[in-house]
Amino acid sequence: MFTLATRRAAAAPVANAARMGVRTKYTLPALPYEYGALEPAISGEIMETHHDKHHRTYVNNLNAAEDKLIDALPQQSPLSEIAQLNAIKFNGGGHINHSLFWKNLAPVSQGGGELDSGELRSAIDRDFGSVDQMKEKFNAALAGIQGSGWGWLGYNATNGKLDIVTTPNQDPLLTHAPLIGIDAWEHAYYLQYKNVKADYFKNIWTVINFEEAEKRLKEALAKGQQ
Repeated sequence: MFTLATRRAAAAPVANAARMGVRTKYTLPALPYEYGALEPAISGEIMETHHDKHHRTYVNNLNAAEDKLIDALPQQSPLSEIAQLNAIKFNGGGHINHSLFWKNLAPVSQGGGELDSGELRSAIDRDFGSVDQMKEKFNAALAGIQGSGWGWLGYNATNGKLDIVTTPNQDPLLTHAPLIGIDAWEHAYYLQYKNVKADYFKNIWTVINFEEAEKRLKEALAKGQQ
């Protein structure tokens, strides 16, 4: 049970670091490509708004919420702490998810959309039958999200298999090692695709960075062997 005591325990490292003057601020990561590099799958206008406006807001709000939490701790105010912890969860999740998402994409000229033979392809074929079947199941999961959320291809360390999982709002994937994450919030596609989000889900696969996903899978496998 996530009690007030456990909330304070979780917040303690942030507060202690701040008191010692060593807490660093979160920053907006730079994109590894130009805003227009993912066209025509994702327009430059969407990428600039998504990265420089939406992600930047998550970062700014996360820093502000942590500062407010530190201020609230000495007052022993449960309501103040809970309010800031909720803000940290939402904005922290937004920062984590988007930081993964940008690396999760690559221009076609840099191999976006291409999945070579290797551990990832073998695992996908084993657990889904084929890459196309995995995409079909993934897109169905994305279409089934009510409201806003994320779709994930994750590695399940418990059984050694790949799963397709969705998370609501900006909740990060905690049950699996995230290999591929797709943003299903309207701000990720609406300027270009309007209400036809199925086309966004279809076209984004042409710029998915499978090389990055393979790297994440290898890291997860290596961690499980330690």
